[in-house]
Amino acid sequence: MKLNHKEIATLGALKKAGYQSKSIKDELRDNLRERIKAGETTFSGVWGYENSVIPELERAILSRHNINLLGLRGQAKTRLARLMIELLDEYIPVIEGSEINDDPLKPMSRYAMELLKEKGDKTPISWLHRSNRFYEKLATPDVTVADLIGDVDPIKAANLKLSYADDRVIHFGMIPRANRCLFVINELPDLQARIQVSLFNILEEGDIQIRGFKLRLPLDIQFVFTANPEDYTNRGSIVTPLKDRIGSQILTHYPDDIETARKITAQEAKLDARQKEIIYVPELAKDLLEQISFEARNSEYVDAKSGVSARTSITAFENLLSTAERRALVTGSDQTMVRLSDFMGIIPAITGKIELVYEGEQEGADGVAAILLDEAVKSIFPVYFPKINKLERKDEETPYDALLHWFFQGEGFELLDEFTDEEYKRALDSIPELNQLIKDHQADYKKEDVYFLKEIVLWGLVSYKKLNKNRFTEGFQFKDLYGSFINEL
Repeated sequence: MKLNHKEIATLGALKKAGYQSKSIKDELRDNLRERIKAGETTFSGVWGYENSVIPELERAILSRHNINLLGLRGQAKTRLARLMIELLDEYIPVIEGSEINDDPLKPMSRYAMELLKEKGDKTPISWLHRSNRFYEKLATPDVTVADLIGDVDPIKAANLKLSYADDRVIHFGMIPRANRCLFVINELPDLQARIQVSLFNILEEGDIQIRGFKLRLPLDIQFVFTANPEDYTNRGSIVTPLKDRIGSQILTHYPDDIETARKITAQEAKLDARQKEIIYVPELAKDLLEQISFEARNSEYVDAKSGVSARTSITAFENLLSTAERRALVTGSDQTMVRLSDFMGIIPAITGKIELVYEGEQEGADGVAAILLDEAVKSIFPVYFPKINKLERKDEETPYDALLHWFFQGEGFELLDEFTDEEYKRALDSIPELNQLIKDHQADYKKEDVYFLKEIVLWGLVSYKKLNKNRFTEGFQFKDLYGSFINEL
């Protein structure tokens, strides 16, 4: 029932308007039912979960369950919890001045009951907007029962001249204050076991105990917990009786394909408007960026149990554009395009977001990031050009022979980081065999993106060990694999 909250200011007016109390779980359930029937999107802006996580989450809400979202970091667990706010009624009435959002028709606190007894139908009502009905707590080892449930407040006792035996000296913690709200506890396994135990009765019976005061408060809360499977072995675990009281445990996951990952990155990356204006990003560059995260999740150097967050691609994309922007500023260019060499600028965004195993530590974080970039190029290369076999016959011709011969006869080819776009294009156009290779295999490729594609050819031949690539202060040099060795001889 939709009421005009601006016109209802007392309990009497609320009753006259026909208001009926509803638990938050019923509220979520009813509003979700309406959305599904209307064919509306329930969790907008969350990509890749349409046929997996979201249907399970909807079923949990329809079942009125408390929910645990279990998944590795960067899998939108907290975002899903926050989006549940949109399934709440826009406003709900509360008794004015209540610390725990007392329902006017079902008061719980001593304050609300005494106020109702004193003022009856003239009891003042205030309205709580759904945006104020979201509470979030990160579970850290220093969280106490007092933080979550409450404690005796000696200052309140002194001010009110009450003894500690009076329940009015209680200071409510976060959970009672979240009555009739969504309450999210992030990283639940990090919560000490004895603190998790304090949640048992709140989840099932609704009563709480503070310093010997047993308060029968049938709290009306939708709990959403988030947890990382890694936590079960490394830092803590969810105690079994608490898991038993959580209605639905839903497994989240990383994007299944490049297209979905690109949507997430485009939505979440925080870009300056000027970057969008002056920097052109080839579509292939966006694919390559996402492929790096896919490579990291399967890499022998990266700890798979820790996961590779979606934030890796997001911050890497921001760094990529900043690398191109900086070059434009240095060279005084009004416009520029992302180059493959710009990907060296994303290494700091990768190194801080991947956990390395022993072999990775031996390579070093920067080394692993460079390996992941090479592996991403290697994975994308066969999509556009003929596959390079690991083993080839000695006299067998390949589409790359002419280009490799050009490098064998020459002294190498350099691409400097601070080339202007004209110099960059001129340099790549100066290799006739490279131009011919593109013409033979990607003749209809998008004109603006063809230079990035040319770089993919060079980096791809390096990753397949057909060419040699050297990084020097000003940029990259590509040479024949054995040419430098023969010249020395």
